[in-house]
Parts: sequence; C-alpha cells; structure tokens
Amino acid sequence: MTTLRLIEVALGYEGRSVLRQVSLEVRGGEVLALVGPNGVGKSTLINAACGLLPVLAGQVLVDGDDLSRMSPPERARLVAVVPQGTSLPPAFTAFDVVLSGRTPYLGWLDRVGKADEQASLMAMARTGTFDLARRRVGELSGGERQRVLIARALAQSAPVLLLDEPTAHLDLRHQDNVLSMVRALAVERGMAVMMSLHDLNLVARFADRVVLLSDGGVRSIGLPQHVLTPDELASVYGVKMLVLAHPVHHWPVVLPG
Repeated sequence: MTTLRLIEVALGYEGRSVLRQVSLEVRGGEVLALVGPNGVGKSTLINAACGLLPVLAGQVLVDGDDLSRMSPPERARLVAVVPQGTSLPPAFTAFDVVLSGRTPYLGWLDRVGKADEQASLMAMARTGTFDLARRRVGELSGGERQRVLIARALAQSAPVLLLDEPTAHLDLRHQDNVLSMVRALAVERGMAVMMSLHDLNLVARFADRVVLLSDGGVRSIGLPQHVLTPDELASVYGVKMLVLAHPVHHWPVVLPG
C-alpha cells in the first residue's frame, strides 16, 4: 500500500518559521489526525504534504518519490486534497466540480472522455452525491458541498487523501457522515489519509493515530488514548482537560476540566 512520509520537514512563510524537524508517516488504510491550537501549523503541514507549499528543509515522499521533483499533474495523481474554506463557482453543477478532479490526467488539448466521466460518477455514488449531479453549487448546503469536494478528490484516483478541517461549519449529523465516509474510504481503498481537526472527540473516534503539534514541531504521536491525555492536552492548549473512556467503545472522551 502507498505510504506518505515526511522526513525532517521545516516549513514557513517569508522568513517566518512555522514548523521544524517534522517527521511522520501515513500508511495506506489508516487515518492520521493532526491536532493542536490555532496557528500551530496544521494547515501549513497539509499544504506541504500535497506539494502546494515548498519545504524549507527535509523531504515529502510518496512511496519513496520526492514530491518536489514532480510536476503539478504528477503530484495530483498521487495526492488529493480537500482544502479548508474552498470557494466554488456557484453556477457550476456538482458534476462539473467532481469532473474537474480528472484534470491531472488530461493533456493541454485533451477532452474529457468516457473514462473520466465514469470515474467522476463512481466517486459521486461512493460519497452519496449522485443525486446532486445536476444541482448548482450555489444551491447546496455546507454538508453537500463538502461531500462534493471529497467526491472531486476521489475522482483524482490518488492513493493519498488530505483533508483540512473537513467538518468545519457542519452540524453533528454531517460531521458523522463525512468522517464515517472518510474512514471507510481509507479501509476499502487502502488510502493513506491525513486530516486536521479541532474537535478532539472526533479525532478520538475516527483516527487510527494522532499527531499533537506544539511549539513549532511534533510534541507526540501515537494512538488516540496515548496522545489525548490530560497532561499532554493541558500543556499544549493551556486548559485543564478531563479525559474519560467511552462507556461502550472505550475511545477517549475529552471534556474541559
């Protein structure tokens, strides 16, 4: 299975350091969650992992191949990303948006073919957006738009999926639906999934492993029950936390202290 690997990565903007010496690995079939306070660098790390942000040092590798040495289409065939707060043309149909995920496979003069349309329709069927195909983006709810964006990422047929705050602005039902779907995709397709999340209870429920970012680097990485502890969370967030075991499923339940 495909593996995304970051080795001693340093990131920043215009001379300002954001993250340094970040090393982590995401294996096919697993979901890795990035957590930490606002501004700690979660979105920055997502942008670097898909090649949108050049690294200042270190390497981002997919199955041993360096993303920095690839063209944008080559990167897009390996890594799909669902960015935070994406603005979509309101007049586009949901199908138009999903079909744009096939762009990495088209040359300058190539036209969309039946295979591209089929891949897009299959992605919409898998994400429960098939019935939205003819609807305009401006008519969709936040949850519907988010599922359409995930469908677009699936249409890329990339083995690595990155999501930046995929549950932002979604209600509880849509949060559950979106993350359940992402989790199932990782297992069924063997995708390596990395996502940033603020809600630690969603992290505990849906992530296989957790990366806790703090002070410009990785403070801890491991299973949710090993990372989401009162001491670790209090030291990073500056707030006392109470962590209980879920009475049925035994994953951590995080409450303000």
